[in-house]
Amino acid sequence: MSFHSIKQTIAPSSNTLPTYAAKDLTMNGDQAQIVLGEQIYTLRITRAGKLILTK
Repeated sequence: MSFHSIKQTIAPSSNTLPTYAAKDLTMNGDQAQIVLGEQIYTLRITRAGKLILTK
């Protein structure tokens, strides 16, 4: 499994949480894998523009 460098998108707000554009995470596609510990999750952008995260 390879990991790609993701560009952090800066949102104009005083929010201090890291903010990422979904299209950056999916590299302009509609799916990305997110690893947490030993688990792999799939992030999917639907045709309706909603996000779904599944294990």
